[in-house]
Amino acid sequence: MIKIVFPDSAVHEFGAEYDGKSYIELLSSVDPKILNSVVAAKVNDVVVDLRDVPSCNTEALLVSIEDKEALHVLRHTATHIMAEAVKHLFPEAKLTIGPATETGFFYDFECAPFTKENLEAVEKEMKKIIKSNPRIERKVVSREEAIEMMKAKGETYKLELIDAIPDEDRITIYSQDDFVDLCMGPHLLNTRLIKGFKLLSSSTTYWRGDKNNPTLSRIYGTAFFTKEDCEAYLAHLEHIKNIDHNKIGREMELFTTVDVIGQGLPLLMPKGAKIVQTLQRWIEDLEDNEWGYIRTKTPLMAKSDLYKISGHWDHYKEGMFVLGDEETDKEVFALRPMTCPFQYYVYKSTHHSYRDLPLRYSETSTLFRNEDSGEMHGLTRVRQFTISEGHLIVRPDQMIEEFKNCLALAKHVMETLGLQNDVTYVLAKWDPENRAKYIGEAEVWEETQQHIRQMLTELEIPFVEEVGGAAFYGPKVDINAKNVYGKEDTMITVQWDALLAAQFDMYYIDQNGEKVRPYIIHRTSMGCYERTLAWLIEKYEGKFPTWLAPEQVRILPISEKYGDYANEVAAELKRNGVLVHVDNRSEKIGYKIREARNNRVPYMLVLGQQEEENRTVAVRSRFAGDEGVKPISEFVSAICEEIRTKTIRKVEVTE
Repeated sequence: MIKIVFPDSAVHEFGAEYDGKSYIELLSSVDPKILNSVVAAKVNDVVVDLRDVPSCNTEALLVSIEDKEALHVLRHTATHIMAEAVKHLFPEAKLTIGPATETGFFYDFECAPFTKENLEAVEKEMKKIIKSNPRIERKVVSREEAIEMMKAKGETYKLELIDAIPDEDRITIYSQDDFVDLCMGPHLLNTRLIKGFKLLSSSTTYWRGDKNNPTLSRIYGTAFFTKEDCEAYLAHLEHIKNIDHNKIGREMELFTTVDVIGQGLPLLMPKGAKIVQTLQRWIEDLEDNEWGYIRTKTPLMAKSDLYKISGHWDHYKEGMFVLGDEETDKEVFALRPMTCPFQYYVYKSTHHSYRDLPLRYSETSTLFRNEDSGEMHGLTRVRQFTISEGHLIVRPDQMIEEFKNCLALAKHVMETLGLQNDVTYVLAKWDPENRAKYIGEAEVWEETQQHIRQMLTELEIPFVEEVGGAAFYGPKVDINAKNVYGKEDTMITVQWDALLAAQFDMYYIDQNGEKVRPYIIHRTSMGCYERTLAWLIEKYEGKFPTWLAPEQVRILPISEKYGDYANEVAAELKRNGVLVHVDNRSEKIGYKIREARNNRVPYMLVLGQQEEENRTVAVRSRFAGDEGVKPISEFVSAICEEIRTKTIRKVEVTE
């Protein structure tokens, strides 16, 4: 018996007489029109092709065009249509892989990079293919047939993919017109359901993501069941481009990049530097005065000997900037990619009793990582960055409480910044199948992972688990956030380390006078300042909370004769630590207001004869528009309180 649940929740059963029939045939026996709105079936939460033949006792749900899984099927088909169009226009291009994604699809080809004109031509060819509505067919083939087919077409990358398919797996080939591709599916039955699509961009990448492999050309696109949905998504993309931190950050003169300085090495301009300075001073005072940290300052580089002791030389050397050659130089140095081994030697410089622990070391650390050039993006992935780094040296019995405190500090920081609802917690675990990547025994890994899992559960923090995301010395909690394009980056990390103390011969003297290895927590309280700045730019679209704004007040005298009063008001604000600028230009007041608003300044103070005579200011804000006339002292008191409490006022008006 086969049971199929239709989109209207009706259950249809098919007996032995339907053995060997595909889903297409089964559905057609009930209502052939159903194939106009159904794109796949789902068995045990796995989406399968309608061309499949269900086995006996199968229970399947139909996937209609209204279901979220349907878009993936449509986009998978769209990527094949795009590949066919490319092969029509550029026959020499070799196929590699072309998956559907959460927001669209892409396909990688071995060929010259695609130009804007190329994309327009490919899109035009895709429209022809879709209009012709070719039947999409699937064939299950033997390994030998698949190899022969791809050899005949000269598709060398497909041959490599065939070689990687396990012997027990079936091999399927999809075709439409003269186009043939190795693919697991599922796919649409034809192309007519693709009503809206758009090719978005092109880039280069490496085969299998390895820079030692050939360079490939990639085309990104998206597709929908309706033209309206596609247009709405493209409008959303346009909005995203406008709030990308790269665009806003440059418009607001927060940062810039220069080719002769290098990729991944942004320059923070005065306004951007002011925001980072505000964040840094806040974090350092918070850690030192409220959370019991003690500050260190350690070198930006060290000999390779240090990294060999820590294990970074074996596990992370490719990601480091190495100065010198081990074969020819007496000493080889490397710019530091992390601070932990430096702070270990701060600990080791004196003897410690069990009464001294926990010791919470913190440092505003500038780090260097040799990121791949293709990974560079604005401020989110750079080669030099500054981080709110810390290492806690603790007794084993203190580990859980201190780990929880690190999570609590991170949560407090995110809440203060208004970012707490934008994150995902990830328990990053080791991968026992990749044993060479990690140090320590399996029992230690499993035990520490269980401790973290239990902590997150007790704290009622929703989390997901990720195999293979751990550092080589221990599991961790990553607090991740997505940028406007949906790419997820780690913002804050708390790592459990029960292993490195032994490698550095770190110990404390317990109550029995015995030497005991401490545990270590590696953590950030806010993470990378550059990445956090990018996060804040996109979160607030450049309209920072007043306490973070690089310019908090702009004073706008309505004419030059009120310049002295404007300077007097500015002096009073500066005495109270407010970041203020006086716009003394001989421009109309409406122009000045519009420019201040475009510059995303939280407060504008308009000054004229009445304000000067009454010692008042006419307040306009980003939050409530015209806030009326107030005495100077009242405004100063209010804004200072807003800054001191780090209040986040909701933006209520758009003028």
